[in-house]
Amino acid sequence: MREYLFFIILGYLCGSIRFGYLLPKVFCNVDVTALSDDGNPGVANAFQFGGIPVGIVTLLGELAKGALPVSMAVRAGLGGQMAFALVLLAPVLGHAYPIFCLSGGGKAIAVTFGTLIGLLPLWKPLEILIFWYLVFSLVFIITPHLQRSIVTFTAFAIHTAFTVPDMAVVVGCILISGIVIWKHAIKYQGEKMEYHPVWHRK
Repeated sequence: MREYLFFIILGYLCGSIRFGYLLPKVFCNVDVTALSDDGNPGVANAFQFGGIPVGIVTLLGELAKGALPVSMAVRAGLGGQMAFALVLLAPVLGHAYPIFCLSGGGKAIAVTFGTLIGLLPLWKPLEILIFWYLVFSLVFIITPHLQRSIVTFTAFAIHTAFTVPDMAVVVGCILISGIVIWKHAIKYQGEKMEYHPVWHRK
């Protein structure tokens, strides 16, 4: 169990590195959380306010902070036990609620992809998430993006539960989906409150 605890803590600490905030701040002296409409320290805002090079490095950092601790745990032979679900969850939880800034986390999409990349050569969860994002982005188009992500991760959790044989991975994917859906729901509710006049009454 100590091995699992090590990778859970490692994953959470890796996830807590806010590349989407730090890299634009360091290289461009811009605060994406202040400039963007959604205040999200994520990849999209890093591209928008930091430019393409900073955006690319941010994307790689967000993917890596999910992939590396999970991949290390897999290579250490820790897959298969239910505690591995928490290893999967840890980087996403760290991104959503970083240790040094619990209220300053992001919506955790890129780090989720990184976490699923860390499962390779188990491709199925990554394929499922990509599939549903493509479906709701290109076929049955859902807008705005906040709603699309909520529906996508709901479908991802259900699809994974019925098609992935590793129960620890299934539970991890469901927990991850819960975090991502919750973070998007908060953002979506915040947007509705911002534009609904009744919320501004004193």
